[in-house]
Amino acid sequence: MTIFQYEFMQHAFLAGLVIAILSGALGYFVVLRNLSFASHALGHISFAGATAALLLGISPLCGQLVLTLFSAFLMGILGDRLLKNDMSIGIVLAFALGLGSLFLSLNQGYAGQATSILFGNLLGVSSSTLAWMTVLTLLSVLILAILSRPLLFASVEPELALARGVPLTFLSVIFLCLMAVGVTLASQAVGVLLIFTLLIGPAAIALQWTRQFWSGISLSILLTVLLVFISLFLTYYTNWPLSFWVSALVLLLYFGKSFRACS
Repeated sequence: MTIFQYEFMQHAFLAGLVIAILSGALGYFVVLRNLSFASHALGHISFAGATAALLLGISPLCGQLVLTLFSAFLMGILGDRLLKNDMSIGIVLAFALGLGSLFLSLNQGYAGQATSILFGNLLGVSSSTLAWMTVLTLLSVLILAILSRPLLFASVEPELALARGVPLTFLSVIFLCLMAVGVTLASQAVGVLLIFTLLIGPAAIALQWTRQFWSGISLSILLTVLLVFISLFLTYYTNWPLSFWVSALVLLLYFGKSFRACS
């Protein structure tokens, strides 16, 4: 239990908890709505936002949040014309990485922070950052809970939902904005390059185990929390990156379940 004597580890576990709760809840809907590639694109876009914030001398978290929210709003407005066009998203994704590299080249003294943005640094979360992450998570989970029923209906039966008068565009915009918040927070743990491991992996595993909504989303959140906590313990005792342990555990769980199903 000596691990909890250090303030930076206390912050890491608390930040990991709020990130995992939001990632697990959002990830379930991301998988249902087939928005995995869009979440990956938002992760890369957040890289440009973080590096631009460094250039301007403000918090990278703020830069990530602003740019991903703006991009998510545009994605929601454009709808299927963009979200179902992998080529368009891929081009935007590549441009975002290129833009981020440009901003980094103009900030020669931020190589360490660039690594944190790319691969995460949950052990370096400050008290103020933790407070902001908690507020963002509470607001996002509250909105997601309010919209959960129509969002589930629109995710599973979009044509029937449209016929029943469900505002699909409104729901898409709101959910993508929530996803932007989730991507921004998840990147603090695993970085912008490994968003899949935290936002998609546990939800995909939960959907392998159960098709019921409440049990599925609860399992997704529980798995995400356990993955982050176990990875933090392993990071503390091995000094290996948290992002590696999270991705390794997701890989073992996902393909372990698939292997047992095939056998």
